Amino acid sequence: MKAVYASTVNHADPLAALAVGEQPEPQARPFWSTVSVRAVTVNHHDVWSLQGVGLAAEQTPMILGTDAVGILDEDIPGKHGLKAGSEVVLYTFVGTDGAGVAPGERRTILSEKYPGTMAEKTSVPSANVFAKPASLTTAEAAALGTSWLTAYSLLFDAAGIKPGDSVLIQGAGGGVSTAAIQLAHAAGLEVFVTSRSEEKRDRAIAIGADAAFETGARLPHKVDAVIESVGAATWSHSVKSVRPGGTIAICGATTGDQPGAELTRIFFQDIRVQGNTMGSRDDFARLLKFVEHADLHPVIDSTYALADAPAAFRKVVDGDVFGKVVLHIEPSK
Repeated sequence: MKAVYASTVNHADPLAALAVGEQPEPQARPFWSTVSVRAVTVNHHDVWSLQGVGLAAEQTPMILGTDAVGILDEDIPGKHGLKAGSEVVLYTFVGTDGAGVAPGERRTILSEKYPGTMAEKTSVPSANVFAKPASLTTAEAAALGTSWLTAYSLLFDAAGIKPGDSVLIQGAGGGVSTAAIQLAHAAGLEVFVTSRSEEKRDRAIAIGADAAFETGARLPHKVDAVIESVGAATWSHSVKSVRPGGTIAICGATTGDQPGAELTRIFFQDIRVQGNTMGSRDDFARLLKFVEHADLHPVIDSTYALADAPAAFRKVVDGDVFGKVVLHIEPSK
């Protein structure tokens, strides 16, 4: 089957390790289900895999991809309504609760130990298969499994914010930040965002931000929580912008992961720093309901064919995005 995969790892030049070509189809496993993939999105996790973060050279070739929407290949016994031919979205954490794997198996995301989703077919534990929200297009639904799940978990679990609270979202434009803006607005939060780009600031306001500022600018007031995915370039501003007793919820560090920690400010002001990677299966189920009930639609930056994956990855690496970059997978004839 056709797939996008890491042929090796290359920290200095991750795109040099990217390949598009033939890979074996998923093998049948008890309590797993196979899905014919129709769309996936490109995430920073895919780039990190190419760099050797969480993926060793001896594990390659490894199919990339951590989210997907597709068509279920076979019925799932006991899972109401999920029959062969159903449109489904996938939760791609494996090992969180033993579903489909050996007891005590370490938590991993597809593309770390098990093949990922950037292929004509993929396989996940059957418990990780959910009906696609009918209100979403295929491309929109593909965005839910990684960026939108991460944003949901950051806001409502890691940061613990509630309707009426205020939140700063650093770095408007990426998949997590655009999702966080839309989710936070729908939940009744006061939403501030930052970006170096005036165009991205304007677009952030259009999708729900209350105000948008230059990166590093002083806010009208301190916020209850900060959603941080940028890292070194915005960390100091995040620490200065959160109220005493507030939370910085962090899911990434695209500009570097070694900022000055500013520990004195953190402990004197009782600031909580909470890390987060994606979210739980229950979070994913709640996200699907929230998106449908609030009529939310993930922002799609651009769509590429599977064969054009290198161009899609280049766009993500360059940071030239607002929303999600999607790979559309045509079924084999």
